Amino acid sequence: MEAQYRNHGGETSFSSLRVYLNSLSDTPSRFSRRAVSVSTSYDEMSRVRAVSGEQMRRTLRWYDLVGLGIGGMIGAGVFVTTGRASRLFAGPSIVVSYAIAGLCALLSAFCYTEFAVHLPVAGGAFSYIRITFGEFPAFITGANLIMDYVMSNAAVSRGFTAYFGSAFGLSTSEWRFVVSGLPDGFNEIDPIAVLVVLAVTFIICYSTRESSKVNLVLTALHIAFIVFVIVMGFWKGDAKNLTRPDNPENPSGFFPFGASGVFNGAAMVYLSYIGYDAVSTMAEEVRDPVKDIPMGISGSVAIVTVLYCLMAVSMSMLLPYDLIDAEAAYSAAFSKSEGWEWVTKVVGIGASFGILTSLLVAMLGQARYMCVIGRSRVVPAWFAKVHPNTSTPVNASAFLGIFTAALALFTDLNVLLNLVSIGTLFVFYMVANAVIFRRYVAVGYTKPWPTLSFLCLFSITSIVFTLVWKLAPSGPSKWSMLGASAVAAIAIVQIFHCVVPQARTPEFWGVPLMPWTPCVSIFLNIFLFGSLDAPSYLRFGFFSGLAVLVYVFYSVHASYDAEGDGSLDFKDLESLERINRV
Repeated sequence: MEAQYRNHGGETSFSSLRVYLNSLSDTPSRFSRRAVSVSTSYDEMSRVRAVSGEQMRRTLRWYDLVGLGIGGMIGAGVFVTTGRASRLFAGPSIVVSYAIAGLCALLSAFCYTEFAVHLPVAGGAFSYIRITFGEFPAFITGANLIMDYVMSNAAVSRGFTAYFGSAFGLSTSEWRFVVSGLPDGFNEIDPIAVLVVLAVTFIICYSTRESSKVNLVLTALHIAFIVFVIVMGFWKGDAKNLTRPDNPENPSGFFPFGASGVFNGAAMVYLSYIGYDAVSTMAEEVRDPVKDIPMGISGSVAIVTVLYCLMAVSMSMLLPYDLIDAEAAYSAAFSKSEGWEWVTKVVGIGASFGILTSLLVAMLGQARYMCVIGRSRVVPAWFAKVHPNTSTPVNASAFLGIFTAALALFTDLNVLLNLVSIGTLFVFYMVANAVIFRRYVAVGYTKPWPTLSFLCLFSITSIVFTLVWKLAPSGPSKWSMLGASAVAAIAIVQIFHCVVPQARTPEFWGVPLMPWTPCVSIFLNIFLFGSLDAPSYLRFGFFSGLAVLVYVFYSVHASYDAEGDGSLDFKDLESLERINRV
């Protein structure tokens, strides 16, 4: 299949240097035309999807999605974040923190589910935002999300080296070698991480169905290890540790740091839930999207929440919270007990399986994001091609796999971890806004300004609450300001709910309690932004600025060419008709 996009007398914007320079002079007008241009669900399902040539096979069922969701979420992160959040913020009430974070994830998952059922394509959040807010916001969010995926996958693959080595009593220095000519943070070469990334890349290029089978096996093994850790914790632990510290001078009780400690702990452990969004990118390969997607996304979040809460209770029973190791809670807890050191090796093996599953699911997701971004022509359409034999986006998978392997080869884990998470939280925030906008605004029939004004006002109120929570000194005035912000936010939502009618009702599956559910998701994502450090914001600003440059100098002209042609000039009309029938 081949498509040609032309303008200005049959020339593309990139046909020659002279034409490209002329196109750059038209950038302001092209940007104003394309930046907020929205696609339609029909276009995403037909003409846009047809750019890939071959179709992705619909082979996945709800249990595949549940397995992918669990595999994407339960990685090595829980073995680290649990100890840190309990020791520094929540104490034994870390189990409540995990329950709150799980509720946040479930609310956000509802927003993803409504879009995925309505628009079962591989683009995930990129496609949802493109049909709601337009091309430019979709490109910025999609670009940041892909960079977060690549860097987090590189970090996870290097983490595999550390955990796998600990299972056999080997230090990371025995797996890596140092190159003296490179700067610190970039001088430890990790060939094991590269091999792991390349092996996963080969699997996801070969077959989505086979990738799901591998994930199900690894996830089952990982869950078995988690259940083992939970059982050992309840067996070995002491319920008295849930209420008393080791040092009597430290705060005691189940809530030693109060409500603020619980919510600060929830903000930290929420990052352990990131990964379910990758399931939405598999929607194009699901046999029955209306039935399978809600069960797959919501079911995986619910199961993971239960497992996390049980793990938190298990760890809190093993040791008083002020003795928990902030960096390696479970391994350290068992290593301090005579005769139980062997459990630390089991934890290392279990974490290794978790790393592989989260890496597999995340790399599946990042390739499908890139594939659909290529379909929209804001990046070269080469990324959108689906291989006729494997029915997978081989070009996008291979390119991002090699890029991830290159980063994993030499970049230190701490450098990478300082650069992830904020892009993902931003996308969750955007999707929650988009689901409200799409419910209340029908382009050409209803005015968008009441809904846009509400979304802006509610976000500002949430930001004020977050700033007060993080920056204001403790005391009655702080709680008064927090209460006033909360009352204002609730009043804003209630007024909007009573005054502005919904423009459309979902045909198959919709977010319950609209607009309250996505508003809570918006608030919680903004609140979690407040827990991120300065390097995260610097990374977000840098890559957002880089994405703007790419859009201005390439993407807007490529998509303008496509629009100028009026339609895709498909030479393989039979393939287009087959896609439309599906």
